[in-house]
Amino acid sequence: MPISNKHPSPGTEHQNFFGVDERLGAVAVSLRREEKEKEGASLQYNYRLILRTSELRTLRGSVLEDALPPTARPPAARGLSPKKLLEHVLPDLNLQGLRLASNSPKVPETLLKLDEQGVSFQRKVGVLYCRAGQGSEEEMYNNEGAGPPFQEFLELLGQHIQLRGFTKYRAQLDTKTDSTGTHSLYTTYQDYEIMFHVSTMLPYTPNNSQQLLRKRHIGNDIVTIIFQEPGAQPFTPRTIRSHFQHVFIIVRAHEPCTKHTTYSVAVSRTKDIPLFGPPIPAGHRFPRTPAFRDFLLAKAINAENAAERSGKFHAMATRTRQEYLQDLARSHATTTSLEASSSRLPLLSLGAKRKERAKGAKAWELQSAGALVWSVRARDGDRAAPELPCLLGISAEFLVLIEAKGKRVIFNCSCRDMLAWTYSDCGLDLYYGSGDYISVQLPDGQGDEVKDIVNRLQLVTRGCETRELTLLRNGLGQLGFQVDSEGFVTDVERFTFAEKAGLQPGARLVRVCERALPSLSHTQTTELLRTAKKVTITMVPPDENEGKVPSKGCHGAGAPSRVTQGYGLQAGMLRHIGWGSPAGDTSRRGQELAGEAAVGHRVGVLMGSSGEGCRSIGCKSPQQGAWWGVGGMEQESLGRGTVGGQSG
Repeated sequence: MPISNKHPSPGTEHQNFFGVDERLGAVAVSLRREEKEKEGASLQYNYRLILRTSELRTLRGSVLEDALPPTARPPAARGLSPKKLLEHVLPDLNLQGLRLASNSPKVPETLLKLDEQGVSFQRKVGVLYCRAGQGSEEEMYNNEGAGPPFQEFLELLGQHIQLRGFTKYRAQLDTKTDSTGTHSLYTTYQDYEIMFHVSTMLPYTPNNSQQLLRKRHIGNDIVTIIFQEPGAQPFTPRTIRSHFQHVFIIVRAHEPCTKHTTYSVAVSRTKDIPLFGPPIPAGHRFPRTPAFRDFLLAKAINAENAAERSGKFHAMATRTRQEYLQDLARSHATTTSLEASSSRLPLLSLGAKRKERAKGAKAWELQSAGALVWSVRARDGDRAAPELPCLLGISAEFLVLIEAKGKRVIFNCSCRDMLAWTYSDCGLDLYYGSGDYISVQLPDGQGDEVKDIVNRLQLVTRGCETRELTLLRNGLGQLGFQVDSEGFVTDVERFTFAEKAGLQPGARLVRVCERALPSLSHTQTTELLRTAKKVTITMVPPDENEGKVPSKGCHGAGAPSRVTQGYGLQAGMLRHIGWGSPAGDTSRRGQELAGEAAVGHRVGVLMGSSGEGCRSIGCKSPQQGAWWGVGGMEQESLGRGTVGGQSG
């Protein structure tokens, strides 16, 4: 977390310094010294620091006092001076221009704004209603009410809420006087709050073709969903007169208000918006199910995240950041130089926290929010791919593999998508998403490192160790349990060998007879269980609290933990960027993905950078080479084309 935003008295537990560097421009540096766990009779100390520049990536790091050169270490119990610390950690930074921050309350407020820039879990999405025969922007804005097909779609998309008195994210809608309508559509998805600006729920003005009260909100939304009834004219973004709407997700209904309702989806985006997932299978029609809702919400959130990486939005964010930093250096720095400031950093004692920890607490380093890194050799599960020398990084939110030679990200996955792991003295199989897995090996004699990786996974994921069972058949040749198409055990017969072996309903199979479940169809799995002479399964035990396996896929808090699709914002579909990735995955793109994963904000890997926000989580949606090429190409208009015609 940023040093600035949780401590109301900035001078008591850390120090901030502002200044201007010839190469980096205006900068802000925060420093803090922390007391670590006792080891024997001596104390250990850790220095934490944050460097903020005009780049949209905040650099965070920490260094043990014992790791500093012997000549730089301070006497016992004395902290290292800020100047000496920065000379060793940031040798290229111009220290002469740094000045101690003032005690103004605006300092922590501005630092918090910098650290939270680009880290928002609130999204607003416009929704326009296009009736049969309509196609123009004016016609869509002038639909006074919602027809049955549109109402059916809205019921799937979110929750109908009353605006007056609404206390959650309101997206500039009036929650006091009903000036922006009496009701709206709201939902949550994973960690995100989403408020929809629905055209038919915003105030309608008779005899006003422009409907400015509606356009004032929808016209300022980056992402707009265009809902088309059957018979609507093809959509073209040329009809939309807005400089702010950059992505249109066109949803066309087929056989609405029947048991056979389906939707086709297409996307139109401006040329500077990079590709984003999840991909739209060519010619696919989505049934009216919660899985389609998850897909659409993931698509909308990823669309806005992709737009924020485009040139226009990147330039705006950079300019805002520069202005904040320049204001701090110009108006909120004292005349106290770095050298003249306190000879030692303020000490934050962790003694109180230490008393709260269990006696068997993990090593202090494993509690870090930033990424811990191991050198490994990795391969892509069951696929016939060679082992690659890699760096395995595990932060509080993401797991990544970076090819050691080319510095390409070849795999990344959200910690919430991590299902389980199987480990031995020299390696691990890591299961994620729908049951796919990667295998990592460590050099011989590094069994302790394997244990450290497992301990880290236990701290930052909800996964667990797998169990391997050998199952015997009864006299009729039956195994005594049933499994569904996703690998979940739905029933275990009483007093069977399967029950005695420890198999329980809710467990999830990830391997059957040494074959990964995602590589098998349900028919193949059933046939293998029915005919194999020796049946061995690798399973994830059910969640003790819920009776189901914690899947950490595409559902938010409080939702069933079972993954049915894999449309998650995190990395359920982010697989194998390096192994078999589409052509064109250049080293530049690999470098971009090294700082980015699936959705959200940036993840700090290797360099100690935790990105643009107050957490070490995040990442924008993936670019080509992550999702693209998986399951068909997306229908997209790269500029001002026409999308969604009569056939959808």
